[in-house]
Amino acid sequence: MLTIAFIGFGNSVVNYHLPYIERRSNIRVKSIFRREEDRIGDTDRENWYPSIHFTTTLQDVLQDSEIDLIVVSTHVDSHAHYAKLALKAGKHVLVEKPFTSLVEETEEIFAIAKEKNLIAMSNQNRRYDGDFLTLKKIIESGVLGNIIEIQSHYNYFRPDSITPGFGLLHGLAVHTIDQIISLFGEPESTHYDVRSIYYPGESDDYIDIDFRYGMLKATVKCSLSVKIDHPKFIVHGDKGSFLKYSSGHQKKNPHGPTVVSFDQEEESNWGTLIYEDENGKEYHESVPSEVTDYAMLYEDLYKAILDASEKPVKDEEVITVMRIMENGIAAAKKNIKYNSKQRWMK
Repeated sequence: MLTIAFIGFGNSVVNYHLPYIERRSNIRVKSIFRREEDRIGDTDRENWYPSIHFTTTLQDVLQDSEIDLIVVSTHVDSHAHYAKLALKAGKHVLVEKPFTSLVEETEEIFAIAKEKNLIAMSNQNRRYDGDFLTLKKIIESGVLGNIIEIQSHYNYFRPDSITPGFGLLHGLAVHTIDQIISLFGEPESTHYDVRSIYYPGESDDYIDIDFRYGMLKATVKCSLSVKIDHPKFIVHGDKGSFLKYSSGHQKKNPHGPTVVSFDQEEESNWGTLIYEDENGKEYHESVPSEVTDYAMLYEDLYKAILDASEKPVKDEEVITVMRIMENGIAAAKKNIKYNSKQRWMK
């Protein structure tokens, strides 16, 4: 049994952790720590989980000998603080992404974990998205031949929500950047087009980053100004092409615990695969979608903690993603600031 405690009780815990973990008989959530100020006007949700102990005393979590793993799910500014406390208390830690605010903080946490023979890992659960698992299945099959180009899109149409500040890299692109790094590792070179349409030099609402791996180019695109539904993944190889729209996410429930479906998505949203075999014969196929299950990350982490197997998200991958995001924000800040007459008006 892997016994878990959470630090924080926000959207991530309620929608992307608890609904998946509850289906695993070998994983138990014992406690959730919340600061007293975070409970003001928000205590009803705690009653949705009668088997979980809620506490406002951090030591209740840190000093509980039954707890193996602490999941840090707070604002990124406090990730490093809580992760260090957990490690120093002898607990393994799983930290929401982005792992920390700075690469130096990330490296320090990994050093502490190594010194104490504990695991510290980033919660890159989007590696277990159904659409990404379907993409991996196609790439690993070799049916596309040598991969020439991959496009990864993660967009919304929310121009009215754009304000000064750098949040899109940390909020959306962190997922898709990590997916590319998990497939191909650290890129040989990277090109950044990170900027703001509305607040040049002050925001990052447009992201277009190219990663080069020899002849392969992988592109991550995120924008808050895309109105049309765009494929999540487009892949071209020297034997064929593959296209997959997003598998989406579960619907949140404001009146009770989030319930997720583990049914395979409808055939209308399966991937499209067109390729040629070694004889030049062309095939057109619909590719059944894999099922999204974020508890798979916990299963892999369970093996790493209890069976000493390799952890699913490696330290060097986390550091690579952190550096790419830092460079992306730096690129956005360098964009020319236009005067008020030249700037796009909302």
